[in-house]
Amino acid sequence: MSFSSSSRLCPRPTTNMDVNCTLVCCEEEREDDKAVIVQFSNGNLRNTEQLNFSFYKNVDETNPRKKTRRMLVAESQRLSYVGNNFGTESLKCNNLCKYYVGVLNKETMKMEVHRAQLFNMQPIIPGESSTEIDASQNTDLTYREKVDSLIEAFGTNKQKRALTSRRLNQVGSETLQSAVAKAAHSVIDQKGLEALQQEVVQAESQSEVSHYLPPCFPDADTPQHVYLFDDILSPVEYDALDAAGSKMAALTPEELHKITDGGCLSVVRQLESLPREGVARERQARCAFYLLLLIKLARQKNITRKFGQEEGCPRIIHTKLMRTFTVETFNNGRVQNVVSTSMRVKVAAYCLALLLHMGDMTSDLTLLHRDLGVTEKRMVEVAKSMGLTLVRHGCVKGDDDGSTADNRLASLVLPLVKYQAFTEIRKRKKMH
Repeated sequence: MSFSSSSRLCPRPTTNMDVNCTLVCCEEEREDDKAVIVQFSNGNLRNTEQLNFSFYKNVDETNPRKKTRRMLVAESQRLSYVGNNFGTESLKCNNLCKYYVGVLNKETMKMEVHRAQLFNMQPIIPGESSTEIDASQNTDLTYREKVDSLIEAFGTNKQKRALTSRRLNQVGSETLQSAVAKAAHSVIDQKGLEALQQEVVQAESQSEVSHYLPPCFPDADTPQHVYLFDDILSPVEYDALDAAGSKMAALTPEELHKITDGGCLSVVRQLESLPREGVARERQARCAFYLLLLIKLARQKNITRKFGQEEGCPRIIHTKLMRTFTVETFNNGRVQNVVSTSMRVKVAAYCLALLLHMGDMTSDLTLLHRDLGVTEKRMVEVAKSMGLTLVRHGCVKGDDDGSTADNRLASLVLPLVKYQAFTEIRKRKKMH
């Protein structure tokens, strides 16, 4: 950075002002006419007569950023001081406020009012003053490093905080990468590469569905504790289904026939096998109502606030369905709750877990995949991801659903089944 010196010296303000002096305001004032007010960072000076002041300005008058840069140098026999109106050490108050100072002309006895600018004088130790300039003019720096240096010098407080946070995250990511690399090498040495590849293939086969399964406890003592009922319906939500469960338990055969026509055969089967009385009857009726809502939710794409009002859905259950099984999207400036493909898989997993608790840890996959409107292959993938045992069970001709094929049943048996990933090998056609 090049500067040119100026020989103009501002008169020093005095406190002994004559009573006959007049006040004159300098209206047409140039940039060079500003008075200079200095403050020293290491305290007040005892004798200012021993200091020699020099005022410098930038020689580049065409650059709008550099033409207003000024530098003030104060030299003494012991130490030198430098102050400037740019950079990190400059005073921010020059940009926020305007300062004025009165200078008394002893010859004309007129007090001239000039604009002033403040300088913070820093002591300069030989050998350390050029480090910052050399770093800023280093041509080996990358574009990212040059932008960071500009942010350090002229950036706002928000930009400086973001720069500090990014540097800390960069150091943390490098440390994490080195730690992960060391851990990976140790695991490869212990297990071997082939065993790890088999585990990766098995994990990838179940990764698409595993994110949407209910919380699982494979080390549980009983099948009922593998997928807890409270994770499907909390006690508060279960109590809120009291009135709705009572209505489901009191349905007439004609009303059950309407539910059958609606394609909810899984719900009808559970209602047909309700216990005679007691807590078990109330529990199965409430679960049947919640299962009915899940099936209707999976069939729809856009869910509105009126969903479940005709069935008498409680508010807390409606909120749970919206937050757990839908995703929010924006359409025509409005927020909509949509049941995506992945959410439909999640609904299928929770319906299957609920049916296991309702049917003594056994559920009919064929009826469920027809009610939900998903393919049988996807339903089998969900059951396999949950570690269930799959068996075939023949249907009797003349059922309500009119099916004569074998139904596929899923049972929860401990220990859970770990299915191997199936990789299809295509045979090449022979060239004749």
